[in-house]
Amino acid sequence: MLENKDQSRTSLSDLGEFKLIEHLTKHVKLHHKSTLKGIGDDCAVIENTTNNKILVTTDLLVEGVHFDLSYMPLKHLGYKAVMVNLSDVYAMNATAKQITVSIAVSNRFPLEALEELYAGITLACDTYQVDLIGGDTTSSTKGLLISITAIGMADKKDIVYRDGAKPNDLLVVTGDLGAAYLGLQVLEREKQVFQVNPNAQPELEKYTYLVERQLKPEARKDMVKLLKDLEVKPTAMIDISDGLSSEILHICKQSKVGCNLYEDKIPLDQQVISTCEEFNMDSTTIALSGGEDYELLFTVAQEDFPKIKANPNLSVIGHITEENEGVNLITRANQKIEIIAQGWNTMN
Repeated sequence: MLENKDQSRTSLSDLGEFKLIEHLTKHVKLHHKSTLKGIGDDCAVIENTTNNKILVTTDLLVEGVHFDLSYMPLKHLGYKAVMVNLSDVYAMNATAKQITVSIAVSNRFPLEALEELYAGITLACDTYQVDLIGGDTTSSTKGLLISITAIGMADKKDIVYRDGAKPNDLLVVTGDLGAAYLGLQVLEREKQVFQVNPNAQPELEKYTYLVERQLKPEARKDMVKLLKDLEVKPTAMIDISDGLSSEILHICKQSKVGCNLYEDKIPLDQQVISTCEEFNMDSTTIALSGGEDYELLFTVAQEDFPKIKANPNLSVIGHITEENEGVNLITRANQKIEIIAQGWNTMN
């Protein structure tokens, strides 16, 4: 029976990415015992053998929504598209093994353009020791779409989900935050300058780190090995694709806990600090909401603190609390502010 066309319509922008996924999948049931984890984490987990599990994740990148080819070279795009997916596998404390690549492309792209795209994909596979095992190509009425599925493997005992954080656990992040978003702002500014004056040369010299973090991010494969070498298994983990605040909220919601995040502990590169001053932006806001850093955010038991405290790759930025205490940012002025985030909203 057809729906009444006069029924009220709900705009996707009213929901945002996370609530949309939650709404569309709330009636999904798992039909097979071999599906150990379905929707709701960085990867799905599938039974392979008793101890060895398969992990699957997929992402769709759409021209004009997720990337702008006026400043994103196709080779970089291919590389980044792979990183987006491998990052999810590493966020489960697993090893990425294979990918499939599907693209929809309009006739404005010649063969040479697709060769550049696949050169980036191949470079990512070679660098991260991942096999490209299949995919699909089809035509598009406008623009370029890339869908990559990554397959990983891990021992059952090593897999880390988002729902294992406990009160008093420490909140830890790898690397530094906010650079990718600022790199995007720099590139957007230079694009606007170019549109006004096509003869203008881009001024990117003092933003090299920011631009690289945006155009050619690296997934944190090294952290899976590092944590194993340190004999530390996180209690919960997620990758930072949508901004620190969104990822903290994911862990807290699924673990049914609260959190105190300390503003003065958030790791920032000096280029982030200086560029925020230049752009008149707040560096904490950029770190919390920027996204696309592809660092790992995880929680560890307090007794593991001596194992991680001296490591330059890791920063302890807060601790987990009881759920009724809420999810809070503790500012430099020692004020407590509730953390609220919707995630990267591409529905507007």
